[in-house]
Amino acid sequence: MATRSAAGSVAAGRSTKEAIRDAAIRLFSVKGFDQTSLREVADAVGITKASLYYHYASKLDLLLAVIEPIFDELRANVDVAEGLAHDPTAVREVLAAQLRVLLRNRTAGAMCVRDSVTILNALGDRYPDLLDIHRRLCTWLAGPDPDDAAMLRASAALEMLSSVFWSRELAPGADDELIERVLLNAALGVLGGE
Repeated sequence: MATRSAAGSVAAGRSTKEAIRDAAIRLFSVKGFDQTSLREVADAVGITKASLYYHYASKLDLLLAVIEPIFDELRANVDVAEGLAHDPTAVREVLAAQLRVLLRNRTAGAMCVRDSVTILNALGDRYPDLLDIHRRLCTWLAGPDPDDAAMLRASAALEMLSSVFWSRELAPGADDELIERVLLNAALGVLGGE
């Protein structure tokens, strides 16, 4: 379905569901999840609110459509990591894979960080394994038989990667290659530090 070519309206070749999801990401990241109405999302896509409800039954369902693919990718990265031998090359590869997921989803990620309390409350029941995913990756990054210091360094390294969510605001001229290189090296430095 193609409609008018106003910014954010449905373009030829894109599904209405994708257009709704993309508009929601843009609006949620600018205005916040709570402050964005479904009417605003529908208007941004160029569809009626009833049409939006055909694709997403509620605002929470729309939020899940934004968040679920990111969680699925992050969970898949952890599953892959746990199957790898722990060595410097594998650590770099795992952190790079994690960073690429965050980089691809930085607008949605920034929205999650800004609205973290609201989003965690909305998703808590749906994703009880969210903290477990983080713990599993930290345990792998910390290496065999990690002590408390190694676990804290692993968690701090993952936090370094989350700086990608602020990259557009902090370094608007930085391209993805620079962002990936700087944040990956910073995370590796945290892992190696004492």
